[in-house]
Amino acid sequence: MEVLSNIIGEINGIVWGPLMLVIILGTGLFLQAGLKFLPIRKVGFGFALLWKGREKASEEGEISPFNALMTSLAATIGTGNIAGVATAIFLGGPGALFWMWCTALVGMATKYAEAVCAVRYREVDELGNHVGGPMYYIKNGLGKKWFWLAPTFAIFGSIAGFGIGNTVQANSVAAVVNSSFGIPPLVTGIALFVLTGAVILGGIQRIGAVAGKLVPFMAIAYIFCGLIVLVLNADAIPAAIGLVFTHAFTPAAEAGGFAGAAVWAAIRFGVARGVFSNEAGLGSAPIAHAAAATKGPVNQGLIAMLGTFIDTLIVCSITGLAIIASGAWMSGETGAAMTSLAFETTLPGVGGYIVAIVLAIFAFTTILGWSFYSEKCVEFLFGVKSILPFRILWCVAVPLGAVADLGFVWLLADTLNALMAIPNLIALLLLSPMVFKLTKDFFASGMVESPIEPTSGN
Repeated sequence: MEVLSNIIGEINGIVWGPLMLVIILGTGLFLQAGLKFLPIRKVGFGFALLWKGREKASEEGEISPFNALMTSLAATIGTGNIAGVATAIFLGGPGALFWMWCTALVGMATKYAEAVCAVRYREVDELGNHVGGPMYYIKNGLGKKWFWLAPTFAIFGSIAGFGIGNTVQANSVAAVVNSSFGIPPLVTGIALFVLTGAVILGGIQRIGAVAGKLVPFMAIAYIFCGLIVLVLNADAIPAAIGLVFTHAFTPAAEAGGFAGAAVWAAIRFGVARGVFSNEAGLGSAPIAHAAAATKGPVNQGLIAMLGTFIDTLIVCSITGLAIIASGAWMSGETGAAMTSLAFETTLPGVGGYIVAIVLAIFAFTTILGWSFYSEKCVEFLFGVKSILPFRILWCVAVPLGAVADLGFVWLLADTLNALMAIPNLIALLLLSPMVFKLTKDFFASGMVESPIEPTSGN
């Protein structure tokens, strides 16, 4: 096992290394330029569509465009927004937050393109449900020459989900609930098992309905609490923002319990944690957006790109600025403990509990969102007959993750999670002319688009 762990560790260092991060950022920048920075220019229009998309816009889809975004946010807004941001600042200094912002700005174009492709090339399976994502836009958009990339993505996604989207999240919930409230991990695991089963056995409609209510509530609650922390540290915010921009381009010297960091560390960990948090380029979110009852690919793309905006530019920024403004970044703490310290020092007696509760809810919704992602990957590989066994296995894995030592599982899942990006990014680059054309035609026609008929099943 030690030899296998070392091998996986070496692979992990490559797939989450500088080359992969450059490829992810480069693809996003290419798409952003090809779209003439439309995802940034049309943020307001995207929010307008989101507000209108609370109900189904057509019969071609199972959930509303709004709930499709909430399902994808359920999977992305998680431990990365609390522990991931803190880890990036601990390893890269305040400047890491700047590079997380840069990742989000180019990632909006990537997420837009992913959703456009997902809706354009989605299919209807044997059960009459719309299915899509990288495996389908590779299959239906690129032809036989590139088909091998589709099952490759599906294999990575189906296995990675059980780690990064299931057992690791359950373990995080169990740990934080145990440390904050003294509840045994097994009890937490059983509770999560029941709650998860009650939701995912109902399919995407129930996942979307729960996400549509829980995600906005938890995100708004966390943002509200974070803003209170920032208001109470208002005098330190200008200096905090100054540190973010200063240390994005100059080394951060040792301070307090902070060991100092080079500029390269700020870039590396800012970009890596940004991608880990918003998942732009990994190919997960378009699986949810493919189920949307939308007016067309571009409509859903404009809504999908908001996921990156909300996740990183809003939620992660709240966490990062709270950590820096409160001085917690110099404490020597890291991960969720650093974020908890930032809230606790500003809101004594309640701040730590707020972070614990929010982290638990974030992790639970990630379990729900990723269940759908992995399910569709498994369905692509084995057909609709695999859906029920998969859902049962997913639920069983939750309590096991809550009580297990997941060192190797985390390493393997993290590696496979990054490997998902390779076939997805290749497909996005090859399909980019179609994305550019659909976008141009959409706005040239006065932003009126008819639903695209989905391809029939396999």
